Amino acid sequence: MRKPNFYMVFQWLMFLPVILPLCIIFGALQGMFNTVGQMAYQMWEDISVVEQSIGTTEL
Repeated sequence: MRKPNFYMVFQWLMFLPVILPLCIIFGALQGMFNTVGQMAYQMWEDISVVEQSIGTTEL
């Protein structure tokens, strides 16, 4: 069995209160930006009009 590295345990316990909120905040921001980007793309697809060329059979 491996011997635990208590220095690394101490470092994780020391920096976890800083790292965890940062991860939560940046994850929420990334989710918001992705959602806004998808909404903008969907709005653009819904709003934009595709022009169809008139063929000789339709005249």
